[in-house]
Amino acid sequence: MPKTVIAIAMILLTIVIYYFMTRLYRKYASPFLIPVLTSTICLVLLLVLFGVPYKTYMAGGSYINTFLGPAVVALAYPLYKQRAVLLKNLIPVLSGVVIGSVAGMVSGLLFAKSIGVEKSLVMSIVPKSVTTPVAMGISEELGGKPSLTVIFVMIAGISGAVMGPYFLKWLRINTNLGQGMAFGSASHAIGTSKAFEYGEKVATVSSVAMTLCAVLDSVLGPFIVWIFYG
Repeated sequence: MPKTVIAIAMILLTIVIYYFMTRLYRKYASPFLIPVLTSTICLVLLLVLFGVPYKTYMAGGSYINTFLGPAVVALAYPLYKQRAVLLKNLIPVLSGVVIGSVAGMVSGLLFAKSIGVEKSLVMSIVPKSVTTPVAMGISEELGGKPSLTVIFVMIAGISGAVMGPYFLKWLRINTNLGQGMAFGSASHAIGTSKAFEYGEKVATVSSVAMTLCAVLDSVLGPFIVWIFYG
């Protein structure tokens, strides 16, 4: 079968599954039914059931992946609309980003190191809380494995989007600023998509946190690794 046909088939399969999972989520609105989680599970099950190699799926999946960058850039629109709110809360935003960025890297590093994980895998975990394109670059620079980093980024994003609402409720964080900082700094783009359900202001803060954390992780990542590994 021609590669172009396979690519189109995989793209259509992904879109159709995501469409139905979105409808399911809108109907029941459970955090455990977020489309990115349920769609991923369905796709994995189908590929395994029919014996479709990952390489075959990525014939189309790679095209979908190319839209990740533009999708992240599109988050600049709500950022522009809410720029006055952000400037008004500049100090809380910057301090929250720094704390979230450092906590995201150090927590993963300490956990992995404490259970005796090899260094290359630890380096793959360090940038788990930033958006995929940036995380892969940081991982490679630190000596990690970018392909593994993608998995950890997905885990961080999905777990944050699923468990985030429960933690926010438990900790009684009900301000736009607090909720947005939590989603953006811990769960990057997936968390930001969840933040849109809380309103445009929350999503704006989340997109700012996600962007600034990506920049900070790129700068602070090597320094934090040096602290723990010398």
